[in-house]
Amino acid sequence: AATAPRIPPTRLALHHFDVNYSLQLKDLWPSVRAGLLCEQKYGALLNNFSPVDHVTQELELLNATDFVSEAPKKAQQSQRAAAVEEAGRGESRSQEGSGEGRTVMQAETMTQAEMSLPLHASISSNIKCYTFPRGDITRFRPARPDVLGLLDYYLMDAASLLPVLALNVQPDDFVLDLCAAPGGKTLALLQTGVCGHLAANDVSVSRTKRLYQILHSYVPKEIRESVSVTSYDGRDWGQLQGGTFHKVLVDVPCTTDRHSVMEEDNNIFHKRRTKERQMLPMLQLQLLMAGVLATKPGGEVVYSTCSLSPLQNEYVIERATEIAETQFNIRIHVEDLSHFRTLFQDTFSFFSDCRLGELVLPHLTANFGPMYFCKLRR
Repeated sequence: AATAPRIPPTRLALHHFDVNYSLQLKDLWPSVRAGLLCEQKYGALLNNFSPVDHVTQELELLNATDFVSEAPKKAQQSQRAAAVEEAGRGESRSQEGSGEGRTVMQAETMTQAEMSLPLHASISSNIKCYTFPRGDITRFRPARPDVLGLLDYYLMDAASLLPVLALNVQPDDFVLDLCAAPGGKTLALLQTGVCGHLAANDVSVSRTKRLYQILHSYVPKEIRESVSVTSYDGRDWGQLQGGTFHKVLVDVPCTTDRHSVMEEDNNIFHKRRTKERQMLPMLQLQLLMAGVLATKPGGEVVYSTCSLSPLQNEYVIERATEIAETQFNIRIHVEDLSHFRTLFQDTFSFFSDCRLGELVLPHLTANFGPMYFCKLRR
C-alpha cells in the first residue's frame, strides 16, 4: 500500500492557526496571517558598549528612528494636543464666563494632561533600538565591528524588546533571565547599564553556546565576566535560588508562530514533536512558577512568548496566579501595561482585546511580532 503523503510541518502549522486564530482574532486574522507569511521586520538594538554616534547618524540618514526614545515624545505631543482641544471645548462651553475663568480652566486641563505624561517613566532610556517607519521595508546592513572588535548593533524583532522595557530594571537590581538563549533579551538587559547582577540561564547547552557568542561579540570582557551563565532546567530554579531576584524575565519556549509557518527545520509542528507541542502550556506554567518563586517579595516577573495562542499566553498567567495563591500562599498582582499600547502604537500593531498583558500582532506595514508580554508583581 502506498504511504500517505507527508504534509510539511509548515502546512500543518498554518492549518492549525487557521482553525484556532480565526476564532480568536476574527476579522483581524487574514491580515495577521499575511504578516506571518511575509518577511519579518527587524530593529537595530544599538550596542552601548561600542561608540554609537556615527552609527546613530548613519541610521538617521536612512530615515530610521529610535522607537524607544521617540515614543514618549510622540505620546506627550498627542496628549498636549488633546489637552488643548479639551481646553478649547471648555472655552466654548463657558463662553458667558469671564476670560480669567477660561484661562484657569485651560491651565487645569493642561495640568491634568501633564500629570498623565509620566507614561515614559517606566521606559529605560538607555536602550536604543532603531526601526524604519511603518510601510518602509528597508533592510539594515549586517552589524560591523568597532576598533575593539565589538559589533555596533544587534538585529532583532523590535517587539522582543517590549518585555525587557516592561521589566523596567532599576539600578543595582538582581536580574534573572530564566530562558535566555539565543541571547537578544539578555543583551538588551545589559544595555540598560544598571543591572546589579545578571544571571542568564537556558536549559539547552547548545543554545547557551549561542548566548556566549553574542556576549563575546557585543560585550566587553569585564562586563561579560560579571554575567552568570548557567544551563539548568529553569523549572528547578525556585528550589535552586528562591526569593533572590528583584526582576525575572521568563521568555518561555512556545510554538514560535512565525518560525512554524516559514521554516521546516526544527519545527514544533513536525509529527514527531506533537506530544512536546501539546505539553508546552504545562512547561510554560512550570517555568513561570519557577520565575515567581525566584523573585523577592515585591519583585516583578515579566512573562513573554512569540505566539498568538491564548493557551500559551493569558491562560498560563491565570493558572500561575491561582497556583501561587493556593499552593504557595503568594498573592500575585497582574500589572496594567496598556500604556505600552499608547506609547508604541506608531511602531507596533497591538491586539486591543487581550484580556491580560499585551500582544503585538504581525501586520504588513509593521511586520514585528507576534510578541505577548505580561507583568506580574509578587
